[in-house]
Amino acid sequence: MKQHAKPMRILFADDETSIQELMRIELPRLGHEATVCPDGRTALAALDRTSYDCVIVDLDMPGVGGLEVIARVRETSADTETVIITGKSSLESAVTAVRQGVFDYLTKPCKLADIQAVLERVRKKRELTGRLRALERRVRRAEGTSQLVGGSSGLDRVRRLVARVAASDSNVLVRGETGTGKELVARGIHEGSPRAAGPLVAVNCGALPEHLVESELFGHRKGAFTGADEHRAGLFEVADGGTLFLDEIGELPKPLQSRLLRALESGEIRRVGDNQPITVNVRVVCATHRSLEEMVAAGEFREDLLFRINTFEIAIPPLRERIDDLPELVDYFVRKGRPQTPPDAMVVTPDVLESLARHRWPGNIRELANVIEHALVLCDELPLSVEHLPARLGAAISKHHPESKIAAPQTAAFAGALPTPPAVPAQSRKPESLRDLEMRAILEGLERNHGNKARTAEELGISLKTLYNKLHQLQEAAPVV
Repeated sequence: MKQHAKPMRILFADDETSIQELMRIELPRLGHEATVCPDGRTALAALDRTSYDCVIVDLDMPGVGGLEVIARVRETSADTETVIITGKSSLESAVTAVRQGVFDYLTKPCKLADIQAVLERVRKKRELTGRLRALERRVRRAEGTSQLVGGSSGLDRVRRLVARVAASDSNVLVRGETGTGKELVARGIHEGSPRAAGPLVAVNCGALPEHLVESELFGHRKGAFTGADEHRAGLFEVADGGTLFLDEIGELPKPLQSRLLRALESGEIRRVGDNQPITVNVRVVCATHRSLEEMVAAGEFREDLLFRINTFEIAIPPLRERIDDLPELVDYFVRKGRPQTPPDAMVVTPDVLESLARHRWPGNIRELANVIEHALVLCDELPLSVEHLPARLGAAISKHHPESKIAAPQTAAFAGALPTPPAVPAQSRKPESLRDLEMRAILEGLERNHGNKARTAEELGISLKTLYNKLHQLQEAAPVV
């Protein structure tokens, strides 16, 4: 084991004296803290005193057997991994235990190298889970509350549905255009559920290379394919006890849809290259901007999978249908970018708000966040004014609403009437950057094609992967709210 690896606390229980003595010597030599017990009863007493990272038990011990020890582990420490050692006569019982959530099993006589390999996999899984949880905490601190921002009737309905379904364990399908906040809804469902203490694992099905999707979701065994140099847990395993958010579920390849359906129906997965199923306890929330019903009719999506993931449906309205939320959203993004802004400060001028209200927002909340971030870069001192807005916004306004006089709603941050914004001379506008031109072309393409990424990529003359990369850059620059 590498010197920098964090040692694990191991509880080892076996009634064979020779194995006990071997583990007392070898487990510390491998870098672990070891508690070695001669029987199941002693192991239960040890579990009552402290917690462990991994518990390795002999399945067949006199008195208290290995399965009773594992049952106590589940009651007292859900994060502890369990491994069974068994003889060939009890192999069927060991396989059953693995299906019920035991990490792995070893058959006697087992080599020290076998135990070391299992512990290394346990360590890697725990490190991955720890990094995931740390990342979730960082994201929550960076993004603040998971509460949806705005008070429009459409958003209030979404809030009510999230609160209602969170308490259940039903699969949820979240529908909405790109950038409307589907992942935020998924996070709200997770945080309001009994699984909130478990992991929330998010994956964009359309952003994964097709040949790696199966391995990412279900994991793989060492040697399963070229480049599989070690065992790897899939996202279903990482999300065990929590929520798995499958964004853009409509992009999942047809062969993988069958495997996903079986996993949802049985609660079991199989790593690539492994015949033994693994039981997982995962709630699945899916999201899509596409019409899955049209995909079913075209033979691109399984109808039975649609029924399975659509136990409960939440539709998020696009920003153009909740313009009433603009003042609150703008205020949120400005204060997020300038956290020291006084509570009573005016953050934008009235003509900025009217200009924003005229735009159609094909990129929805994500696009708005990007616009405000752009403006904050150019603005030395609040409030933001029209000259701080991206040039593409002015072009889009004149294109879609050449004579619009939309009166946007008011909040304390935008007191007073909204006059028509003064015309900005063409020579005073800042030239667009290459990135702005690219993003404008992409967003307008998505709007023309009603969010269809494949059609937009073909129209722009770029690959679908390139389009996803560009949208990912836009998302990273402006997190969804």
